[in-house]
Amino acid sequence: MLLEIFLILGAIIIYFLLSKKKEETLPFKEGWWGKGQKPDTEEDTTIRPFKVEATEEELSDLFRRLDQARFTEPLEDSCFHYGINLAYLRKVVSYWKNEFNWKKQVEVLNKYPHFKTKIQGIDIHFVHIKPPRLPEGQSAKPLLMVHGWPGSFYEFYKIIPLLTDPASHGLSSEHVFEVICPSIPGYGFSEAPHKKGFDSVSAASVFYELMLRLGFHEFYAQGGDWGWLICTNLAQIAPNHLKGLHLNLASVTNMGFTHLLSILLGRYLPGLFGFQEEDVRRMFPFLKKGLYRILAESGYAHIQATRPDTVVKFPSSFSGCGLNDSPVGLAAYILEKFSVWTNPEFCNLVDGGLERKFNLDDLLTNIMIYWVSGCIISSMRFYKENMQKGIGTQKHEKLTVQVPTGIASFPNEVMHTPQAWAQKKYTNIVSFHFMPRGGHFAALEEPELLAEDILQFVGKVEKEQLWTKKRK
Repeated sequence: MLLEIFLILGAIIIYFLLSKKKEETLPFKEGWWGKGQKPDTEEDTTIRPFKVEATEEELSDLFRRLDQARFTEPLEDSCFHYGINLAYLRKVVSYWKNEFNWKKQVEVLNKYPHFKTKIQGIDIHFVHIKPPRLPEGQSAKPLLMVHGWPGSFYEFYKIIPLLTDPASHGLSSEHVFEVICPSIPGYGFSEAPHKKGFDSVSAASVFYELMLRLGFHEFYAQGGDWGWLICTNLAQIAPNHLKGLHLNLASVTNMGFTHLLSILLGRYLPGLFGFQEEDVRRMFPFLKKGLYRILAESGYAHIQATRPDTVVKFPSSFSGCGLNDSPVGLAAYILEKFSVWTNPEFCNLVDGGLERKFNLDDLLTNIMIYWVSGCIISSMRFYKENMQKGIGTQKHEKLTVQVPTGIASFPNEVMHTPQAWAQKKYTNIVSFHFMPRGGHFAALEEPELLAEDILQFVGKVEKEQLWTKKRK
């Protein structure tokens, strides 16, 4: 009898061990985003060199539109509380017309090699930078860096040399990177999808295919804003190919009862919910630092997630003029985000603090990428494609990420996510750091801080070979 009991228990244990569910991955999204029907012929996989160009016709049209701009007088003492201060906007437009040199900035853009290749029916633009030198016996580590909205691949221009040639910039040369910065389809010089449904999983699938086409079967990925979600999805699609995931934004879309309870009681019982002192400082009082700020900063997202084509074609309540037809309207809309998402206190300044962290050449170069490519409409559609089914309803939102993850938490990010929340989604966090300063556009605003955090994260992953342990 005793032997039978042991046999039965053994059979049950073996059954559960054998039937244990394997780590679930996100399916690769095979799509066709080109015009019309997908052709029967195989897609051309050629990687073609590309250069940004500036034409006289383009510049003449721009200056004509800048000259014809109609401005509204700002309210007294309004600073950036009503959006961009229109007196400051006049100054920006004057600089744009009289001092900004687009041809010179095009040369800056072209200092790194640009390419295009056709993937799933659309042209994908990317910048591919190899290290100028490598220490003996060392190989470069491929790093995919993905931007967001209203940014572009240009956000990474200041951090690229820190990663591809760290020794020349006072950083450790233990790890040197080969950096690939693509433009999200519908952004910058990547072709916009011609069909509905192109979301973050679609973008992750396209970028995964891009990395494989470049010959990278093991690589790292880094992102913030939409880059956070695209790289997260990539980690869910190809966990055995992604050695590590580094994020400077880590949002949680599935909020459970414990999350809600921690919002109510976390200020008073932080240890109970795994909060650190800095978490409490950044999160509470939650009504002011959490809920009210999200409400104040998310109006644009609601419009872009519901009627993206309308806001850019016709007069908009944000800028007073159609964004796709007016460079001044486009600048007003984008610059306001670079102000308040960098530091919420900048809304109290007449100039929005824009030139405290950035310079006008960099800000206008980013805007010009949107203007000359005419991509503002398609960039906004990405919100609708990702949000129209509701938050928390997609498969990727319910899946965890097992890839080794590093998170750089910048203090002025629009919404703070404590590690205690993040680790419910990212179950293998090996590095979580509270950064001393900086906001949403970390790569452009604080390239040294971000580079240092990426380097130390990759150092941990490589030293402990964490990506190999993940596969066992």
